[in-house]
Amino acid sequence: MLEGAAISADANRGIVVGSDFSDDAAILATGGSEHLVLTADVIAPIVDDAYTFGQIAATNSISDVFAMGGRPTFALNLVFFPDDQLPGEILAEMLRGGADAAATVGVPIVGGHTVRDDQVKYGLSVTGTVAPDRVLSNRGASAGQALVLSKALGTGVLGTAIKKQIASSAQATAAVESMTTHNAAALSAAREFGVTAATDVTGFGLLGHLRNILRGSELAATIKMDALPLLPGALELTRDGHVPGGSRANLRFVEASLKRVGDEDEALTLLAADAQTSGGLLLCVPAEAASDLADTLRELGLPGAVVGELVAPTSDAPTGTTTLRFGGAS
Repeated sequence: MLEGAAISADANRGIVVGSDFSDDAAILATGGSEHLVLTADVIAPIVDDAYTFGQIAATNSISDVFAMGGRPTFALNLVFFPDDQLPGEILAEMLRGGADAAATVGVPIVGGHTVRDDQVKYGLSVTGTVAPDRVLSNRGASAGQALVLSKALGTGVLGTAIKKQIASSAQATAAVESMTTHNAAALSAAREFGVTAATDVTGFGLLGHLRNILRGSELAATIKMDALPLLPGALELTRDGHVPGGSRANLRFVEASLKRVGDEDEALTLLAADAQTSGGLLLCVPAEAASDLADTLRELGLPGAVVGELVAPTSDAPTGTTTLRFGGAS
């Protein structure tokens, strides 16, 4: 819908990475030893507790800088709040949660902007830096690389279950823990194993964000559906129909670029399209390093998994195509 508004890379204007392949952040040359990384993200509440929501929203916003290979440095609050309907204490707790989450990765929140709105929304505009030779854009992947995912899928489904008050305490706790875990450690680990491209899996789901890499790098991909890491209860809740509208819309959007092999598990397909909040990094690494990276992520307490591979496009699977393999199908 917004493809006509895309801003392409333009060396003459200092734009190293624009929006033409839906990268997670823009990257601008400064003429110095590091580029600037610029991003902004705002979300609606996914949990009732204001402090926890602030933590999740800030972690989600900062993730875009890590996804580009950068280091976040400063942030601004972006707040939409009905101060005529809710007490100021809720706003204060939300901002405290955001500030605390940002502080854990050394990011001071130095100001911001507040809008009176009927619906609560919160996020950050984040500035970071990255060395020119360490940029991880959607154009940096290669055929033959493996795909490693650093976090489990299912926050969209579990968020829906939390709102419906049908998620168990353990399920809600696992979802919150995932959404408040920064992607800094995952990026650092991936650097050790030769990562060349990355994206964070958020609103477009795994399949939507992977599609951006495939378009940017002119590749196709295969996903091993049985290898996808899932949050506790996500599969069962999906099978029971607790799937947000955004996740179903994601699947409709990528449907034309999908191929199925084996006996499809429709719930797994939906989870591969599930709209994530503060999801993990999808990392493109040399195939021979993928298992070691996944092991390292698990040692860090992350459910890292090798979930697929990147391949050269063919007439049967042109650029942008993702083949979903179910049940160990070859």
